[in-house]
Amino acid sequence: MQAIWKGSVSFGLVTIPVKVYAATQEKDVAFRQVHAADGGRIRYRRICEADGEEVAYSDIAKGYELPDGEMAILTADDMADLPLPTRHVVEVLEFVPAEEIDPIYVSRSYYLQADGPAAKPYVLLRDALRRTGQTALVKVALRNREALAMLRPKDDVLVLQTMLWPDEVRDASFAAPPSEVEVRPQEVAMAESYIQTLETSFDPERYHDEYRAALEVVLEAKATGHEVEAPAAAAPARGEVVDLMAALQASVDEARRQRGESTGGAGRAAGSGAKSAKKAPAKKTAAKKAPAKKAAAKKTTTKKAAAKKTSAKTAKTAKTPARKSA
Repeated sequence: MQAIWKGSVSFGLVTIPVKVYAATQEKDVAFRQVHAADGGRIRYRRICEADGEEVAYSDIAKGYELPDGEMAILTADDMADLPLPTRHVVEVLEFVPAEEIDPIYVSRSYYLQADGPAAKPYVLLRDALRRTGQTALVKVALRNREALAMLRPKDDVLVLQTMLWPDEVRDASFAAPPSEVEVRPQEVAMAESYIQTLETSFDPERYHDEYRAALEVVLEAKATGHEVEAPAAAAPARGEVVDLMAALQASVDEARRQRGESTGGAGRAAGSGAKSAKKAPAKKTAAKKAPAKKAAAKKTTTKKAAAKKTSAKTAKTAKTPARKSA
């Protein structure tokens, strides 16, 4: 792999010679512009508007138009000799907690490799950053441009991540919803339930570029003369969400179904109050049944007592005539 920059990291009075390598690469299907009728390549020629001649790429320089219309021309040598103290040095400015740096500032990532006998101070800085949980804010000039950057450990290497300057990050207030928009606590609770359902540890290997894969399928079919199979029908477009709670509940159930879990857990939690309310009348009915049983028992006892009294009276009546006849 080709190093894009060589210099050193200035860590106090310690200097760490390093080489810088691009840490990422974007993969995509490469297309060429062609004539749709015959597939002929479309080519662009660099023409000088002053003399109408084609210009070789090696003869092209950078030009800056001055307010009076004159053109200030900067050659490759001019750009290489810019008076920047960070042209060959990664200057550590300060150390900040990693969580305080908003990811919106991150631009590109690079790996730093210790150059020559710099392995020991390299490991020293790497381990010190890891143990303290700090990120080094640095300045560096890469590709003829000075950038703010952060230096942090990743596995066994130091990663240099260039950042945007504050005035390059646009103000976000225009995108904020109106302040009068409110959500109910129940809706927030249901949204939290959905988040918890999909909560997991980050594993980038689980995710794939389906768009690139689909393009490769189409190109393979074109190359072999086969027809591309029609994809499954897309889900119908959804209209405006009227019942937010119902939509959230359906989202939770769908997420649980895809994970093979039983659905309705969140619904039981959210609707526990309603279920309790339904159980209350049952208790009341049971309470009504108890007095009814007691009244029935009392009525039965009364009947038995009356029957016993009647029997005693009948027996007494039967005995009296017997004495008179004697």
